[in-house]
Amino acid sequence: MDDLETPVLDNHLHLDCEDGRGMDAVDDFVRVGGTHLLIVNQPSWKLGVESTDPEDFRPVFETTCEIVENATERLPGQAWAILGAHPGLLSRLTDERDCSPTEARDCMQGILEIAAEYLKEGRALGLKSGRPHYEVSEAVWEASNDVMKHAFTLGAKADCAVQLHTEASEDLTEIAEWAEDRGLAAHRVVKHYAGGRLAGPTPSVMSNTDWIQTAAETGESFLMETDFIDDPDRPGAVLGPKTVPRRVQWLAENGYDEAIARAHIETPKQTYGIDTEATLS
Repeated sequence: MDDLETPVLDNHLHLDCEDGRGMDAVDDFVRVGGTHLLIVNQPSWKLGVESTDPEDFRPVFETTCEIVENATERLPGQAWAILGAHPGLLSRLTDERDCSPTEARDCMQGILEIAAEYLKEGRALGLKSGRPHYEVSEAVWEASNDVMKHAFTLGAKADCAVQLHTEASEDLTEIAEWAEDRGLAAHRVVKHYAGGRLAGPTPSVMSNTDWIQTAAETGESFLMETDFIDDPDRPGAVLGPKTVPRRVQWLAENGYDEAIARAHIETPKQTYGIDTEATLS
């Protein structure tokens, strides 16, 4: 991006260095102006972990931290890890592992507690949690909400942000209130795969042009993401790694310089405590 000098952060993507594009995707991101990445661990089952013992999920986090280290070496800025349990795991535990919703809840809360250890060690930046975006039983829904609330408690103790995978919504004020009740400020709760408007948490906006323009024009805090899943079996399932830099270029060409600063400098600092300008080499 020859005519644009700004940090460019993709707030949520996955990388698979075994079966996916891995560092080639990072190189693509950099080639078009990308500088910083928040890399979220793959769903545990994609890495072959089908256990009910939280300790068995450590390799998922170790793999993610290794990917983050390798990505940082290739970026003008830095990569950070977001670690936790995909909310779909609770359904897998109840449907395929014969766990009760309570047992599945306890397992996922244990996984989050292990993820919090990586935060204390400085190897991760935030936690990942949430609830299903599809129809589930009332018991699974309540268990999922309990897992999410536990993530907020852990996030408050670790003074870190919590990224959420939830149903589509423009109003998640209740979830933000749950976080604040547990000592985690609402702006440190991040709704992954958000549209251009969101009440409650900080929206991490999927970077299609319409949603990004909407977010830019609200004047509110927002982040930008692709949710790149790096899965060769699902090409084009979400957005590619070049998308965020290209949308930033589009914002610049259309006079949204203030929104660029908001999404890539101000909101990352406010939400995660990271300085995307100071971490540029």
